[in-house]
This record gives sequence, C-alpha cells and structure tokens, in this order.
Amino acid sequence: MVSAYAELEGRMRDRLGGRECLYVPSCRFGLYLALRRWCEPGGRVLMSPVNDDVIFFVVLAAGLRPVQAPLDPRDGSIDTAAVPGSVWRGLSAVLTTNLYGNPDPAPELRAHCDRLGIPLIEDAAHAIGSTVGGRPVGTYGEASVFSLSKHTAAKTGGFLALADPKLRAELTAARDELLHPARAVDELAYLTRPYAEAALRGTRLVRPARAAVRLLGMEEREEIRMPLRADELRRALTAAPALAPFHSWVRVDMHAYRLRPGSGRLRRTTRRLARLDGVLAAHRAGTARLLASEYGTPGATDEPAQPLFRVPLLVEDRDAAIAALARHRITTGYVYDPPLDSYAGEEFTDLSPAPEAAARFARHALPVDPRRADEVLGVLRAAGARPARLSESPGGTR
Repeated sequence: MVSAYAELEGRMRDRLGGRECLYVPSCRFGLYLALRRWCEPGGRVLMSPVNDDVIFFVVLAAGLRPVQAPLDPRDGSIDTAAVPGSVWRGLSAVLTTNLYGNPDPAPELRAHCDRLGIPLIEDAAHAIGSTVGGRPVGTYGEASVFSLSKHTAAKTGGFLALADPKLRAELTAARDELLHPARAVDELAYLTRPYAEAALRGTRLVRPARAAVRLLGMEEREEIRMPLRADELRRALTAAPALAPFHSWVRVDMHAYRLRPGSGRLRRTTRRLARLDGVLAAHRAGTARLLASEYGTPGATDEPAQPLFRVPLLVEDRDAAIAALARHRITTGYVYDPPLDSYAGEEFTDLSPAPEAAARFARHALPVDPRRADEVLGVLRAAGARPARLSESPGGTR
C-alpha cells in the first residue's frame, strides 16, 4: 500500500517542481485536511461563489465561515480589485477555485495573504495542468489540493500538496485517522463503474442504467444544486468542525471520498495518471479552438491556451444550448448556477460585495469538453446559439 502511494506521489511531486505531495482519496477530503490544519474554527475564508456546493459544505464542516468573492465575468476567476479592504482585513484564509482550469490570480492573492499573514489554499481540482505567472497552479499556497477524478478520469483519488515538507508526517497522521477502511463492496462498485457509465453512453438510457449510476453514487442531484436542507444544516453547524455531521452533503456524487483505497483502485489510478500528458495535450488543443470561436471568453486568447478541464463558453440561452448538445449525445456538466451566496443565503455565508458578475457568468457559462470542440461548435452554430454579451445586465434573459 505504501509503495503504491509513493509511486503516485512521486509522479505528482515531479509535476509540481518537487513540492511534497500526499495521496488522499479525494480532493474534497484533502481540502478538509488543509482547512483544519491552517484555519482556526470560526475563521472566515474568501472563496468563489461559482463553485461546487460540495466545497461549500467542506468549508462549513471545517468550522469556517465562507465569504463569497466578486468574480471576473469573463472566466469566473476571483476579482481581487473588487474585494473591499474591510473584507480583506476580516479573513483567516483565501481559497482559490481555478474554475474549469482557468487560474485564479494566484500571484496577487499570494501577495494579499502575505500582507495579512494568512494562508492561501489552492483548490486545483480542475487545474492539474494549468499555469499562472509561469508556475504550475498549486505551487503558490501553503497547501493545494488536486483531483484525479477530472483530467485523468480515474474517478477517485487526489493529492494534498504542501509548501513545507516538514508537515508531511503530521498530515499523514491526520489523513489516516479520518480514513474509513476499504470494503470489498466499495472496491467492486468502483471497478464496475466504467460499465455503468458505458450503459449511460449507450443508445438508450434505460431505468436499470440510471438506477445503477445512483447506487454507485455517481449521480445524485435532481437539480444543479443539491438541496440545502437548512434545518439539518443548522444542527450540523453546532457540531463543527467535524466531517460526520456533514457527511450527507460532502459525499454527494462520491460516496468513497474518505475511503482507504484498495489495490485495484490504486492500480487503475496509477495507469490513468501515467497517461496524463497526452490527455492534457488534447485538452489544450481543444481549448484553443473553443476560445477562438465566437463563444469564447473575450481576451482569453492573449496567452497560450491552458488545458482546461471544461471550457466555459458564454451563450445567451444556456439551457437551449444544453438541450441542443444533448440531442447529439454531447453531455455537459459542472454548471454552478445559482452562485453560492444566492443558494445558501446570508445565514450560512457572507454575501459577495459585488454579486452581479458572478450571477451573469453562472447564468451564461456552458462548460464543454474541449476534446469535442469541433462537434460542439458545429451543433451550437447549427442550432443558432447566440454568444452572450458582456454588457448584458444580470437581469437579462437566459
């Protein structure tokens, strides 16, 4: 088991220029470890409102108060210039998102954190191959977390990367204390997951295939956001920091997020990670084609294309575009609408001081797989999908 971890960790360490890496069963689990290590309970954490709601619940589980940041409407990155001084002064940490692989302004955020004496934690789940300021995303913070469920499609695993290698033993012990033991049924579910996914990609999405997907914890949301369940959340908050009271939220779409991996899981993960460079090249090429289109992010082509996990095209009527793509068996996902401050309300989070840009981006962003760039553009153009205009007001039509 240790040697399998070591191989995975060594591969990731090389990608990050020697930064110490600790294998974790999921990015969300690694993020919980980082928040508990660097943030005192009751602290306030600046984060993006256009983000997975699972991450919101991880922040709450760590005993912290989310503070929603203003965003750049072109790509969903944190707009540091729009964060008021009063908000900066009240923070305990900053958490980046690097949405879809688009880097947050890590050098600027690092400078703010240094002036304030607070940690920067990078969520690089979507950004395993992205760079910012000439360095890999994930090399600016005290800690950064990566997912192997995204570009590698391993559907399990991740890394907690550390700026200070002396903390490895402490965080290894914290990880092992929180892990649940591997079970044969969980390993079987993981190893059979590709077959359930193949059923979904088949010519008909029959009820048994849907049932299998839900049973494996692969698809649990009826809507874009999971139900908040405010009464239950209030009770859970009285027990924070702790994972167990928040388990029903944090486990959504990944029931094995804190399970110790079995040998089959680790072997498949290692094979997937070994192929990452080829995957990143394909994502980078497709990203360049999509961003150069009429639906691409304005100004995004000024720099070489990142290997985005999903490219957020900006379309006027996102729901109609999703339907048009679905008719050609092109699925979209990872839509984060409404923003977290609208979703959770001020009882559970500090609202963004400038929410309009995030609301607009969330409403119009159409995240597509860059490896299907030509197919996507063909469908959108044939359907008459119109690009969204940056000057459109937040209250405009969808």
